[in-house]
Amino acid sequence: MSQIPIWFERKFEFSFPVELCPNLCARLRGTPARLEEALRGRSSQSLIKKPQQKWSAQEHAGHLLDLEPLWLARVGDYVAGRDQLTVADLSNRKTDEANHNARAREQILADFRAARGTLLKRVEELDAALFTRALPHPRLKTPMRLVDHLYFVAEHDDHHLARIWELVNPAP
Repeated sequence: MSQIPIWFERKFEFSFPVELCPNLCARLRGTPARLEEALRGRSSQSLIKKPQQKWSAQEHAGHLLDLEPLWLARVGDYVAGRDQLTVADLSNRKTDEANHNARAREQILADFRAARGTLLKRVEELDAALFTRALPHPRLKTPMRLVDHLYFVAEHDDHHLARIWELVNPAP
């Protein structure tokens, strides 16, 4: 039984200062390395095992890659001053259909590292005033500043990294 809270049941409070943005970017920058570390030295069989027909460790890694276009689109929403953040596919169809277990782990990791680099490069180009701009999050029904969005992404990363860790280090 997983000890990790269900993602869609998480509640978020966005009350921290915008000055924490560099810390969040450092955390986001570190996700590819932490993901690589979690998968390093593991057998392919252990990475594609699907307990209770839920995602495997490799599918969780692929899911992180699958969401990078959403995170980048949402940064674009702030830049464009849209009415709300881009809606996510809550069914995760992209991940379910991607067949990440048939892909090379190294390719998933390389693609994720490149996509995360693209996101962070885009964020680094933005005017500092933009990080306080708030847009409603479509599922949470709460305003999120751009800095809150980066926190949300980092929390999502950590959620899946924790699940991967749990899958590759099963309790006896």
